[in-house]
Amino acid sequence: MNAIDLASLLCSRLCHDLLSPVGALNNGIELLADEQDPDMRERCLELLSESARASANKLKFFRLAFGAAGGFGEEIDTREARSALEGLFGGEKKIELGWLVADERLPKDAIKLLLNLALIAGDALVRGGRLDIGTERSDRGIELVIRAEGPRLLLDPSLRETLQRGSSAGTIEPRAAGAWLAHSLAAGAGGSIKVAGPEEQVLLIGADLPKRQG
Repeated sequence: MNAIDLASLLCSRLCHDLLSPVGALNNGIELLADEQDPDMRERCLELLSESARASANKLKFFRLAFGAAGGFGEEIDTREARSALEGLFGGEKKIELGWLVADERLPKDAIKLLLNLALIAGDALVRGGRLDIGTERSDRGIELVIRAEGPRLLLDPSLRETLQRGSSAGTIEPRAAGAWLAHSLAAGAGGSIKVAGPEEQVLLIGADLPKRQG
């Protein structure tokens, strides 16, 4: 897979995730135009506000996870990553987020890898649950750990395969774009991704980014 293919997959994933909140915005505007009842108009405005907030949160997350957000420096403030995750998962209040990141700043690739792994684990919590994100920096490099726990976990085998091995056949579906990007980031840094479970309603994903020499 080349860079153009990856960009196409990421765009497809972004459009898929934005379709629902943007569609709700369009429907809400149409309803508001025809509605005369004050209470119903107020409800329409509430729905419009919720949809607009969801759209903005998704865009903020994908800009950081897939795009070039964070400025031109080599590192990104980890508070940006936490805020993006809280915006993505906090709206429906189905997923409780645990943040175990001590570093104030991390390299861009580490942040992007962290966000993409968290997105995959969060999507696996089909009935909600808890999502814990942790990092540890040492002389060897940076280690990332994502732990998802909930009443029902569903991780597609193709995502597991893509995370750990990529795709030799080059056939990646849009929903696996984040997994391919995560694999590429880890492999490009000389690291790897390991996926354990899901067993007993717990999914663990670990990644290491070795310290660059020289």
